[in-house]
Amino acid sequence: MIKRHENYKELVLRLAKTDFKLRYHGSFLGYVWAVLKPLLMFMVLNFVFSSIFNFRNSGTPNYPLELLTAILMFQFFAEGTTSGMNALIAKAQLVTKIYVPRWTIILGSTLNSLFVFCMNLIVLAVFFFVYHITPSISGILMFIIYSFLLYVLILAFSLFMAPLFVKFRDLSMIWEVLLTVLMYASPIVYPLSMMPEYVQKIMLFNPLAFIIHFAKQGLISDAFTGFDNFVYLILGVIFVFGISIFVYKRYEKRVAENI
Repeated sequence: MIKRHENYKELVLRLAKTDFKLRYHGSFLGYVWAVLKPLLMFMVLNFVFSSIFNFRNSGTPNYPLELLTAILMFQFFAEGTTSGMNALIAKAQLVTKIYVPRWTIILGSTLNSLFVFCMNLIVLAVFFFVYHITPSISGILMFIIYSFLLYVLILAFSLFMAPLFVKFRDLSMIWEVLLTVLMYASPIVYPLSMMPEYVQKIMLFNPLAFIIHFAKQGLISDAFTGFDNFVYLILGVIFVFGISIFVYKRYEKRVAENI
């Protein structure tokens, strides 16, 4: 049993590394795109909302740092869920020709996005240094916890959607639209404080918005949510993950025939 789990661990890591290499294979800048893509997005949005809408001087002095932190976390979520959902289709030959547990393919795809996210955190650390902001130990710890919870959400979504996507290919188009909705329904390009209080409460029911908001608040302003709200978030993530496992087990057996 232990040997089998060791083999699965090696397989998952090998799949993740292969995906990471293939993702940038043939491009001129190669792995630089892992950092450059969110950085370019940050530069455009920072110019628009700092210079034109003047968010930096309207009660959010550290707006560029908040924006970059939020973009990196949202990009992690968007790319992780998209690659996780497409994992079984992308590895169709592996699914149909040899037997490997399907969950290892999905897990490997999401780990690839985690690798990219960790690379981007180096850029985030540089920006904190440039802006002379030093996060507290508790802020860093909570950021790590929120990042882990975000990854669990990514994995839950991927386990839920990957076997369904094999049969219903339109799901990718629907998810692409929903990601755009989620981006503007979460405090990424704007601070949550600019919304009316009742709207803030509604928005924080969205786990993605909750995680992004308090992750950046903890890092930059050393501000944290109440213990009760934090416990509710953890229970909600566990509940979502449990449902994803149930759906995955129900539809996983038909994956090979649907491909």
